Amino acid sequence: MFLHIDIDSFFASAERAVDPALCGIPMAVGSRSNLEIFERDRIDTKLMNDNSGAFVSPVFYTERQKSFEEYFVDTLRGERKIRGIITSASYEARACGVKTAMPIAQALQLCPSMVVIPSHYRLYHTLSQQLYRFMQQKIPLVEQYSIDEFFGDLSGWIEEERVHDFAMGLQKEIREHFSLPVSIGIAPTKWIAKLATETAKPYGVFEVKDIDAYIEKIPIEKFPGIGKGFQKRLKAHYISTLGEIKEQRKLFYSWKKPGIQLYKRVTGTDGEGIETVRGGRKSIGISRTFDPISEPEEIKRRIMVMARHIVYMVMDAGVNPTTYYLKINYEYGVKVKCSETVDRLFSEFLYKHYLEMMYEKIVLKGKRAVKLTLNVSNFTCEHTKTLSLLALDQDRDTHYLTEELQVLRKRFGLDIVKTANEL
Repeated sequence: MFLHIDIDSFFASAERAVDPALCGIPMAVGSRSNLEIFERDRIDTKLMNDNSGAFVSPVFYTERQKSFEEYFVDTLRGERKIRGIITSASYEARACGVKTAMPIAQALQLCPSMVVIPSHYRLYHTLSQQLYRFMQQKIPLVEQYSIDEFFGDLSGWIEEERVHDFAMGLQKEIREHFSLPVSIGIAPTKWIAKLATETAKPYGVFEVKDIDAYIEKIPIEKFPGIGKGFQKRLKAHYISTLGEIKEQRKLFYSWKKPGIQLYKRVTGTDGEGIETVRGGRKSIGISRTFDPISEPEEIKRRIMVMARHIVYMVMDAGVNPTTYYLKINYEYGVKVKCSETVDRLFSEFLYKHYLEMMYEKIVLKGKRAVKLTLNVSNFTCEHTKTLSLLALDQDRDTHYLTEELQVLRKRFGLDIVKTANEL
């Protein structure tokens, strides 16, 4: 039998775990695009990137936690404007209509008494890791699926008739040790267990014994992996419940691998097990959204600042990317992008050199940029390549210098050394 453990309203619950005064009241955690990295004054930025086994993005943070006013409120020409979105809301706030990804200003109109806490990602990563290690001591095979979700395989460890009691005990222990409420789904297969967790919420345990009976009337949008695109495709064939999927085996198999995989997962015939080790990261990237900027030099400066953060992550991961990608979003939906494949030894100076060339190639002068996206991929550890010998001596020198900069930044923060084009 499989377990799926999901922390209820994780970020909100994590804040309550360290501040009990937040319990029992409408509260939420919010976030906004981290634009502090563009400030010219040093802000002692550090990287939280320890959940390598989970689908968790790296987080840049500073030690000092900010108040609501400092973090969410901008004052422009005397006008107070609340920025940011809801990332996690307590059930008391949800009862007022507050939802994830809702603008904080709108959420406060629905629930004026709600307390909104700035995101504290270091806390969330730390709790997630601690919970993962705790469950590894309780269950032979554990998979961290995301920062707040875990799968466990109890096959050959707990007798089927005792699994529900085991899950209840695990739920209680997690509450006692971490002050975190979790919901647990139990099923003979992995993805049905994840679906069962939605039935269990909030703070419940639900076991599926008869898969066919359980899925019969569940809407297709409830199943993990059926996004809006697939929903539209299914409804075109008059399929609106998971039970109806079971009757359409021939149709799903005609859709090849994606259709076959989905059919097997929904019907509980996939046979997929726990993934205790995930493949390495295929790419490294960050993006930032901001108020419109028209000055080409400021846009370029921000690209260079973001590049330094990419460099830090690349060196931290110990990889050698050979494809560089830059995308600029302008107002009114205008987008430009460029990529270069460079078979050379990576360094901060090489990367920024190519970014400058790419920027000059695609910049739209006179238009106002609102978002920047940087990405590197095609690591040499994933794809065997022969690096250029013509510039190898120079690349070795600049790579070594980048390694030395990494040592300084790890010790003193990412902002301790900046290149001139960031100032």
